[in-house]
Order: sequence, then structure tokens, then C-alpha cells
Amino acid sequence: MKNLIIYAHPNSASLNHFFKQTVVESLQKSGQEIVVRDLNEISFNPVLSLEDIQGQRIGQVAEDVKTEQDFISWSDQIIFIYPIWWTGMPAIMKGYIDRVFSYGFAYRYDQGVQKGLLTGKQTIIINSHGKSNAEYEAMGMDKALKLTSDTGIFTYSGLEIKNHFYFDKADSASLENIAEWQDQLISVLGENQLIEKN
Repeated sequence: MKNLIIYAHPNSASLNHFFKQTVVESLQKSGQEIVVRDLNEISFNPVLSLEDIQGQRIGQVAEDVKTEQDFISWSDQIIFIYPIWWTGMPAIMKGYIDRVFSYGFAYRYDQGVQKGLLTGKQTIIINSHGKSNAEYEAMGMDKALKLTSDTGIFTYSGLEIKNHFYFDKADSASLENIAEWQDQLISVLGENQLIEKN
């Protein structure tokens, strides 16, 4: 399986970086193909410009966007790893979506009906956040996040969501919590290997 990891966190000592390493190592052990796009490391420009918008309307995108779209086209599975900040994606990840998931590439309208164009690809989303899952549920934030990201971006673009992890109370996680989360990730990635062999 061809795996594209899209990662957004500037701190190499972060929990998200640990998740990224866990994913990479697990996929490497099973001999799968991997490309990692660390958006901070590559200094991805997240600003959707007027030039971007005008180009999208006529099917032309900037070279940096085309590079990312080529990686997406190559992949069978896209793994997004990023923290929840201010109840949403980090700006660099949101800007990646704004620019790379462009009209004519990630979606289009056929006679007024929206159609996702990334069908046939599956995705795993790995998020950390500071509040507990119980607090998010009490506020309705869990439903809001699923609506704005899962429904509004990933499913909208035709991606099949295999798993969406929300690792909670991440700023005060114990070693036991982290080990449990690592096991969950390894287990799901191991299922991919079994599916591929069958």
C-alpha cells in the first residue's frame, strides 16, 4: 500500500511527532511504501491567494500545489496527523486543504451536484487535544469536529475514513496513556497489512 503522511506540528518533541514516528515505523516494518510531507519542515505556504483562486477556476495550480497533488494521486491511503488547536486544524494544515484540495482535483460539481474526486483512497486522521473527550461530548464539540472535518472536508472529497482518532487530555497524558495510544495506532496499521495480504 502507498501511504502518504501529511503532518503538521512545529515541535519535534511533541506528542504528534511521536505519533508520526509510530506510524512511519509501523508501516516500514510491514514493508509498505511511505511518503511523509511535514508541512512545517517543507515551509508549505498555507495562504490561498487571489492567484490561486483564479488559477483553480481554469484548472491551473501553482507548482508547490501540483507537487502535493501528485503525492495525493500516488497514494492509496492518506494519514493526517495534527493537533486540534482552537477547535480546528493548525493554520498550516487548513491552508494545505484550502490550496491543495482544489476544485477539479478534490471535488467538482456535475450539473449542480457535488462530487468528491478522491474516491478509492482511504484516510486515517490522528488528532490530539487538551480537553477530555467527555468535555467535548458535553459541549457538542465532538459532533462539530466530525461535521467540519470528516463530513466537510474528507468525505466531501471522496475519501473513505477508516479511523479518526481523538487522543484527549494530551497536554497531561501519562506514559500509560501514550503507550495505549501507540498500541491503537499499531493495531489499525497492522489491519492494513492483513487486508493487503488477503
